[in-house]
Amino acid sequence: MATQAVDKPRTSLRVGVQKFGTFLSGMIMPNIGAFIAWGLITALFIEKGWIPVPALGGFGENSAGVANIGLVGPMITYLLPLLIAYTGGKMVYDVRGGVVGAIGTMGVIVGAGIPMFIGAMIMGPLGGWTMKQLDRLWDGKIRPGFEMLINNFSAGIWGAVLAMLGFFGVAPVVSGFSAGAGQVVQFLVNNGLLPLTSIFIEPAKVLFLNNAINHGVLTPLGVQQSLDQGKSILFLLEANPGPGLGILLAFSFFGRGAAKASAPGAAIIHFLGGIHEIYFPYVLMRPLLILAAIAGGMTGIATLAITHSGLVAPAAPGSIIAVLAQTSRDSYFGVILSVLLATAVSFLVASVILRTSKDKGEDDLGAATSKMEAMKGKKSSVASTLNGGAAGAGVGTAVLAGPIKNIVFACDAGMGSSAMGASVLRNKIKAAGLTDVKVTNAAIANLTDTYDVVVTHQDLTERAKPRTESAQHFSVDNFMGSPRYDEIVDLVRSSQTAPADTATTAPAAAAAGTAVGGGAAVASADVAPSAGAVSEEAAQSAASKDILRSSSVILNGTARDRDGAIDEAGKLLLDRGAVDVGYVQAMHEREESVSTYMGSFLAIPHGTNDAKDHILHSAVSFIRYPEGIDWNGKEVKFVVGVAGVNNEHLHILSSIAKIFTNKAQVAQLEAATSVEEILDLFEKVNS
Repeated sequence: MATQAVDKPRTSLRVGVQKFGTFLSGMIMPNIGAFIAWGLITALFIEKGWIPVPALGGFGENSAGVANIGLVGPMITYLLPLLIAYTGGKMVYDVRGGVVGAIGTMGVIVGAGIPMFIGAMIMGPLGGWTMKQLDRLWDGKIRPGFEMLINNFSAGIWGAVLAMLGFFGVAPVVSGFSAGAGQVVQFLVNNGLLPLTSIFIEPAKVLFLNNAINHGVLTPLGVQQSLDQGKSILFLLEANPGPGLGILLAFSFFGRGAAKASAPGAAIIHFLGGIHEIYFPYVLMRPLLILAAIAGGMTGIATLAITHSGLVAPAAPGSIIAVLAQTSRDSYFGVILSVLLATAVSFLVASVILRTSKDKGEDDLGAATSKMEAMKGKKSSVASTLNGGAAGAGVGTAVLAGPIKNIVFACDAGMGSSAMGASVLRNKIKAAGLTDVKVTNAAIANLTDTYDVVVTHQDLTERAKPRTESAQHFSVDNFMGSPRYDEIVDLVRSSQTAPADTATTAPAAAAAGTAVGGGAAVASADVAPSAGAVSEEAAQSAASKDILRSSSVILNGTARDRDGAIDEAGKLLLDRGAVDVGYVQAMHEREESVSTYMGSFLAIPHGTNDAKDHILHSAVSFIRYPEGIDWNGKEVKFVVGVAGVNNEHLHILSSIAKIFTNKAQVAQLEAATSVEEILDLFEKVNS
């Protein structure tokens, strides 16, 4: 008991730092291309660059005797911090949050007068979060026709307030912190102590804590140092590929079994691809090898300090190609030497450890990889390279790094089928007695790589995979009763019952032909990301708005084919004044790309994601075809036309989902003789 009481906080702290570092990395990494562009321009065109150009490098005067501004200064002072701020704000509150975060950051930039990367990483998310909270205050209270006016002015006014806060409040604090941190770094450099940082950095890398250090401190300070001195050693404290390469080479020569077989390939990925996490499992197999990484890191930093070498911009990923591309003109010898010596020292120390160890790592590479994924909190993008060579590794066996917490249904348009699929799976998970599992829905365009499982229509799976590479994907063609739902329920159950520090195998996922991730399950279908679970308040609100009226229910449809049924359902929406003619056309376009057939004789045609501007207010139409019609080779007896604004239509879709997963209630719909019977059935299901 005492051990648990001590270990649990440590784990929570590590996970918390990982999440914080991941968030920081999420602001920096999408903008690395801009950092590289700035680095190349700096290396080429500054006064000490390869091709000095005053107008571009920002030195000298133009023909009118005015000092050249150039590209280097404005890019580092304004462009890069604003990109970071916008990205951070967007991560919190989409584009609206990004814009407000960037406005607030402008105040910090002008107030400080120096590149404000730390300020941007504060103001960007702060702007997005505060704007989100303000919008909640008047959500649903704005009179129709005034939405754009209120939204634009509220963002503008609050952005101006944040800009002043940044100018007068945040800028002095961040400037003071940057100056203090810079003095600490300079003290370490002047006293030859900088190599000691490897004692903290190398273990932090293996524990996935490096993002918080690298992107939170080293990159901002390195950029400032690079602007002042033309280069910075700080960019290579963590990115030097030498320490990891030395360990992998030692396994290539002195390892055994799976570890030795996979090490050469891992070395190529690590050194050329810059994916450093591929060597972490080798260290986790023999924790003593962290000494090799530390020794190599210290050697590399000492070499850089002695030769006064550095990079002009961050090297990300940490590939030797990226490192050389960002190397200062006068630092190639020192940088290359630091990589070579770091590799050599790391190789020598690791070789001694491996040769004097009785266990050379024959059988436990797979276990170490799983341990690494559990520490990371999601599936490693390179784990298959290691597991592929592991002895006894099951082909196609999925590995979960932790219990499944979130499931998302993703689709193209974000209006109907994913909400219904999510509702069906949500009910199944609740019936299985599983708790703490969130089932939501999202448009594919809005997916992020933060889920465990993604469920999509079989025609959309390939579009969803690139956005959620770490997730496990399930393809379905029947949203009402797909057997994949039972597989997902079993997978959720097994992930929750497995020990917290042990990876969970998911053969069901392999049978489904899926890839695996950690932390959340995603099911891809057809609803915008804000849809999520339908609360009681949302249900009552939707019901009060008469989303489905008796005038929009037809017991005997006249259409004889799919297109005719779409026109008939669309006409009911038109008659309600819910949509314009363009939306009905978009319903046909949607059907041509991905079928809206749900299973259980049901289809729910709706418009494309781009057609939302054609929706005037939420409405649902319901048509029964007693004789059935052909719907892309499937028999359909019920057609539900959907036009949804925000989440207003989700209540009735939840009702429909519950009904069509119950054969007895489907039979009641078939036997109904009046519109009132159908409306009553929907009300009873939700009572």
